[in-house]
Amino acid sequence: MVSRAGHLLTGIPSARFAFLPFTVLAAALALGPLGARATSKHSGRASRVQTGLDVLEAQKFAPLPATGLPVYSLYGETRRPTDEMLKGIDTLVFDVQDAGVRFYTYTATMAYCMEEAAKHNIAFFVLDRPNPLGGEIVEGPMLDADKTSFVAYYPLPVRYGLTIGELAQLFNAENHVGADLHVMAMRNWRRNYFFESTGIKWIPPSPNLRTIKGSILYPGIEILQSAGVSVGRGTQTPFEEFGAPWLNGDEVAAALNARGLPGVHFSGQPFIPIAGLYSGQRCGGVAVRVTDRFKVRSMRMGLEIAAILQKLYPKQFDSAKLLELVGNAETIQQLQAGVISEKIVASWSTALTAFDQIRRKYFLYK
Repeated sequence: MVSRAGHLLTGIPSARFAFLPFTVLAAALALGPLGARATSKHSGRASRVQTGLDVLEAQKFAPLPATGLPVYSLYGETRRPTDEMLKGIDTLVFDVQDAGVRFYTYTATMAYCMEEAAKHNIAFFVLDRPNPLGGEIVEGPMLDADKTSFVAYYPLPVRYGLTIGELAQLFNAENHVGADLHVMAMRNWRRNYFFESTGIKWIPPSPNLRTIKGSILYPGIEILQSAGVSVGRGTQTPFEEFGAPWLNGDEVAAALNARGLPGVHFSGQPFIPIAGLYSGQRCGGVAVRVTDRFKVRSMRMGLEIAAILQKLYPKQFDSAKLLELVGNAETIQQLQAGVISEKIVASWSTALTAFDQIRRKYFLYK
């Protein structure tokens, strides 16, 4: 069991904060026992900065009824706190559950907030939370340096094996952000913990990341959507199935099972999404069952799926578009050239070893 006194994980009494889903609290707070680590000035002004995958535009947010605090969206045209949002703010507090995946945009939102906090001399606190995928496994290609974006803030592998607080430390130092950063560490978390090991109830960090199983499969399944594949958005089990109107689910499932991928099993399962790609259309689908979460290597799985779809459906499946989230041109070139997934994965090893040495400098947990 992972715990913190009074509230999820960090030891901050729950009465001090009332967080909403997908929310960053930007506040002038009297932080009490934190003492010298808090700023000494207090303006008394606070605001909530909302981020997420399915939020309204900022101007549509009404002030919070209980406090009248303004709410700002950081997902849309405005992705960084503006001067006006930060006016009179002494401290930014980031308390958001992420997915442990490079292209999950909450980490970019955190980094942008850190950059703005540094520019405005505002202290930045991260209330650390578990990485749902644990802290041991590092997987996927490194991001090419010229492909940074909102879905790729900094050169990392897809699955980087750090908590959000550890990642904040890495961003702050390695990307020279220079924020006045303070990470409130969890108690009793271990690097070999998947989310269910914590004993904490899973609350979806975004509407489509509904289950722990979906979070394990997410890195490898999500990369497929840009290439023309439904990843289950608009169904009851996003990221636990994939398909398209042009796909034969039984054929693809059989081909994947023949590859003997550890920790997963595939079965044909048609579906009709009610939203997202192919909304309202019957899709030949493949359901993915996790049999051993410790053995799942979701990025290799994603490559295997892509290779089979490229072979069976070359006119419908556009593998070049995988680059958007995979973020590594050499990987896509190898996939298109028919290089087997084992060799593609092996080609990542030198860069991943170098990254592993860097990330260990920021470990807060064993």
